[in-house]
Amino acid sequence: MKLRTLGQAGVRVSPIALGTMNFGPVTPADEAHRILDAATAAGVNLIDTADVYGADANRTIADDSAEKGRTERTIGNWLTQRPGRRDQVVLVSKAYGRMGPGANDLHLSSVHLRRACDASLRRLQTDHLDVFMLHHVDRSTGWDEIWETLSDLRQAGKIRYAGTSNFAAWQLVQGQEAAARRDLLGIVVEESIYNLMERTVELEVLPACASYGIGVMPYSPLNSGLLAGILSKTDKASRSESSRAISNLATQRGKLERYEKLCRDLGQAPAVVAQAWLCAQPAVVAPVVGARTLRHLEDGIAAAELELDPDTLAALDEIFPGPGPAPDAYAW
Repeated sequence: MKLRTLGQAGVRVSPIALGTMNFGPVTPADEAHRILDAATAAGVNLIDTADVYGADANRTIADDSAEKGRTERTIGNWLTQRPGRRDQVVLVSKAYGRMGPGANDLHLSSVHLRRACDASLRRLQTDHLDVFMLHHVDRSTGWDEIWETLSDLRQAGKIRYAGTSNFAAWQLVQGQEAAARRDLLGIVVEESIYNLMERTVELEVLPACASYGIGVMPYSPLNSGLLAGILSKTDKASRSESSRAISNLATQRGKLERYEKLCRDLGQAPAVVAQAWLCAQPAVVAPVVGARTLRHLEDGIAAAELELDPDTLAALDEIFPGPGPAPDAYAW
């Protein structure tokens, strides 16, 4: 695989990231380890996880508190069973979500971020995170407090880089300017929802990231399965798409018919084309391939190796037009 740098950071990463959210609640540990082995064997060195991963989404906070962290524990066991592997991967984890019943067991306060980082290190059985990512915006915690905390964690050797997820462009700008005032490197990567059908980040987030040297890791690259060839999956029992995807199918059917025909004409699986399109977008470092099975990983690897020609990229834009950058998208 042709490696890329992670935004303004010099660390080199694969053009796809292995998303691990399904490890535990959907994919059992032994299968997760096989997927991790296959990914690293293929050259994927960017592994994305979070402290809250591992709980069943249908369980209550009280029920699932013991299950949160299960994904990190799965990865930690894999790392310890394969000596030397830790230094070969770039490990991303996140903090923000509730991890316990206490008033400070969530969000981005210094109290929670420090506890969350230490807890993730224990579960992952490592002494550092390559990227410690703020999983969501916390409007109650200012950037001065956040950067003080992240700087302390970095000086202690517990993290290498800082990242964000689900941040608006103006929040990213605030963060970078606050970092600059402290002579800090700042944010190196933002993880946002981005795919052919959900292109809102093109308005401001992507331009801001490109301007400030922030790499983008798009999550939900297949839009909950809508871009994975949903129309050709005639066996309802084989479908794994979310209820949101099924409800959106009626309104998007015409576009999806054109899209799946284009993929057939290319001789490529829809899941491969959708992720290859992301790999070609400005500021994108690596789509997050949320692999539940080896097949999902294989589609991501194929996407990283597929270069779409300009005519194909234009055809995809015609089917799923993006908004364009702000303010040109809505002003004269």
